Amino acid sequence: MNATNIPQVRLGIIAVSRDCFPIALSTRRRKNIVAAYGEGLYECPITVENELDMLKAVADVQAAGCNALVVFLGNFGPETPETEIAQHFDGPCMFVAAAEGDGDMINGRGDAYCGMLNCSYNLGMRHLKGYIPEYPVGTAAELAEKMHEFVPIARTIIGLKNLKIITFGPRPQDFFACNAPIKGLYELGVEIEENSELDLLVSYKEHAGDERIPAVCADMSAEMGEGSYYPELNERMAQFELTLLDWAEAHKGSKKYVAFADKCWPAFPSQFGFEPCYVNSRLASRGIPVSCEVDIYGALSEYIGMCVSGDTVTLLDINNSVPQYIYDEDIKGKYDYKLTDTFMGFHCGNTPECKLCSSRAVKYQLIQHRLLEPQGSEPDFTRGTLEGDIAASPVTFYRLQCDSEGVLRSYIAQGEILDVPTRSFGGIGIFAIPEMGRFYRHVLVQKRFPHHGAVAFDHVGRLLFEVFKLLGVEDISYNQPGSLPYPTENPFA
Repeated sequence: MNATNIPQVRLGIIAVSRDCFPIALSTRRRKNIVAAYGEGLYECPITVENELDMLKAVADVQAAGCNALVVFLGNFGPETPETEIAQHFDGPCMFVAAAEGDGDMINGRGDAYCGMLNCSYNLGMRHLKGYIPEYPVGTAAELAEKMHEFVPIARTIIGLKNLKIITFGPRPQDFFACNAPIKGLYELGVEIEENSELDLLVSYKEHAGDERIPAVCADMSAEMGEGSYYPELNERMAQFELTLLDWAEAHKGSKKYVAFADKCWPAFPSQFGFEPCYVNSRLASRGIPVSCEVDIYGALSEYIGMCVSGDTVTLLDINNSVPQYIYDEDIKGKYDYKLTDTFMGFHCGNTPECKLCSSRAVKYQLIQHRLLEPQGSEPDFTRGTLEGDIAASPVTFYRLQCDSEGVLRSYIAQGEILDVPTRSFGGIGIFAIPEMGRFYRHVLVQKRFPHHGAVAFDHVGRLLFEVFKLLGVEDISYNQPGSLPYPTENPFA
């Protein structure tokens, strides 16, 4: 994935020391962490004992280009200046503490285990957000590993702070669930720009004859291969791709990164002359999410997944159950899943080409062909979807959503896409998530989540959970095991 639309993290480390403990203890332990971490970590030479040290240290890491920090309690630590670091530094801060084990338990004991409690307390009093790992105390090697895990979390927080979501058109009729109050976006620091479909059409027409179109057409042809696309559509789709890319560049405003939420039907295909799905998939493969049906929080979720996983993602309908005959033929006895653990995730054709099986191709949207074109006619403007079974992969199915009351809530579920033919159309895959049936009823249905879910092609649930916590999302649901009933689950069932 081209990562120009997500931040690059420059991580720094500042050690702190309480003045009644040896400063050398913190400094030495910091150097051990830097050695264990490897390349890419900036070591601030100033060990912070007081507020003036804090100002010098923050100035130093900012001058070094750091946009994320680790505040390291090499000993008990000075609770005021160590928490003021997060107040003065413009970026996410992680707080960790040194485990004992240097050998000297008289002059070499740092008591950072105790100091972390005061640090957390002071962060709360100052209403500051700091990332504290599940177990924030460790040796140099252990903390270096936790710091590597912090990088994608920091990348996501920085990305959201600098993100603008650009929309075109209102949500389609009967798809109200795709949209939600934008209040939650502002709480996250995300900007939004809402436009008309006419704005997009005008810009598209202005790109007719753009000198860059032939190069984009050639790239599309090379990506798909002969026989897997409609040559006569390439020029129109290339024109649209350039329209979106130019709009993103011209409309970032004060932000650095962009995601789109576009209205893709029913008017789009007849007016533009094609379905936008394949172009959407190409932008997603570059790290620019383009969600369907003006799904603003779908685009937001996709962007989060890209930052966390460092890979492209997709957005799918939680679409249909797996038929018993497919389960019996291809799943039962081969995979350790119940029928109700499985479902099909589908969309018209927005999944990046690199995540589909080799038989993928640009085709036409069957459902919209039925709706929008004359019965019995050959597909015309409903062509342009990227279709094929989604390749087998570990996945994390997730979403961050603002509900109708304006409250941010989320879900995360890990599972896999099975290597099983779907026998169906669109960009589609057979998903298996442990206890999906219960999760579907007591999270997705019970908490009124919309039908779109974001898909990361890896198990990144642990990192997503930490991101949502750091963002202040209090309701984070997951697929609970059978031994742990949901609050709404009937205990007598």
